[in-house]
Amino acid sequence: MMVGGQSYRGGVGRGRPWTFYALALLFGTFLLFLYGPMLVIYLLSFQGPNGGVTFPMVGTSVVWFEDIVKPGQMANIPVSFGRSVALAAVVSLVTVVTSVAAGLGFRRRFPGSGLLFYLAVASLVMPSLLVGFGIGLEFKALGLKTSLFTSALGAQLTWTLPFGLFAMFAVVNRFNRAYEEAASDLGASAWQRLVNVTLPILLPGIIGVGMGAFTLSYDEYARTTLVIGDRNTLPLEIYALISSATSPTLFAIGTVTTGVSFVIIGFTLWRIYRMQARRTAARPVP
Repeated sequence: MMVGGQSYRGGVGRGRPWTFYALALLFGTFLLFLYGPMLVIYLLSFQGPNGGVTFPMVGTSVVWFEDIVKPGQMANIPVSFGRSVALAAVVSLVTVVTSVAAGLGFRRRFPGSGLLFYLAVASLVMPSLLVGFGIGLEFKALGLKTSLFTSALGAQLTWTLPFGLFAMFAVVNRFNRAYEEAASDLGASAWQRLVNVTLPILLPGIIGVGMGAFTLSYDEYARTTLVIGDRNTLPLEIYALISSATSPTLFAIGTVTTGVSFVIIGFTLWRIYRMQARRTAARPVP
């Protein structure tokens, strides 16, 4: 658009201020700081057979990925990976069920609701190692044996549940209760409203809570190390491997585990996108 012989775009007659480029540089530096180490690990995981854990790379190969599943390794990566996935699945399920129930229950204020909420998220302010140490001492005092699906499960829930509650409360607060009222007017029971109206609408947020809990549990180390018992999860097995030997196999493990996380996140986002697309297509055209 020409105004007084001067070209304007979007109502702005001059270029971007220097602050835009300064902030863009700051953001680019932040991204480099965040993802630079990951890119280095990905590259070095394809180091040649005679290469080490630093640059320059000595050829390229996938031999270090083969070492992950090779018998006789000091760390049993495939077995510990299976344990981590199984534990993360249980943690995710418990977190989702508890968070959804709490999110729906807290829609109405009740005596002690504020205190109960702060008690539920208080574990976030305590150092992770102390949380695990306290759980380990409690099991010892009760004469119970620490194991994967008892003490380790409880320790990880002190980490995933607060985040699940925060996310679920945000999702529920955006929920329009007029849908439930309409279902009640049509004769739906409380159970029918929950199953056929409330949960389907909240489902994208519920999936997000489950995905977040799974990834938090999948790579949790500090809260788990003192309560895991005699069966290590993948992060603990990797730490044991770092303590005893260092080779590009560690980078290959990091590449594979990060790839698994990205696959889970990508699949979850795809499912949420499909749900939203179906809802948009099902809306009546005014």
